[in-house]
Amino acid sequence: MSCTKDHKEGEDPKKKGPFSRLKESIDDKEDQLAIVSNFVRLGVLIWSGFILTLNYITIPGWEQSKIDPTFIASVFTGTLSTYGVEAAKKRGKSKDGDSSSSIPTQIIRVEQAPIKIVTSDK
Repeated sequence: MSCTKDHKEGEDPKKKGPFSRLKESIDDKEDQLAIVSNFVRLGVLIWSGFILTLNYITIPGWEQSKIDPTFIASVFTGTLSTYGVEAAKKRGKSKDGDSSSSIPTQIIRVEQAPIKIVTSDK
């Protein structure tokens, strides 16, 4: 007696992993690499955010070890910057003495005739 499993026609006997499914669904190598790199960045972002969070919360029944969060915070902000998110900078006085920042701003002025506010008598 032989012990073999019945397979449907056209079905692979091996289960397909996520990378092989990705390879089959997307033909272009650059798109495949972009998706994989996005998942890696997302994994690093989640990991560093988790480690930073554990540094500031206490879990009952678990001894909290204090670590220096500087490196993990730099990894976190570096990964966030790859997604286009940048940390806010403190506004200080520039060399010229004004407190303008290097962020481009736009001022919109709305000019309109005088507005009269009338209440209804009820």
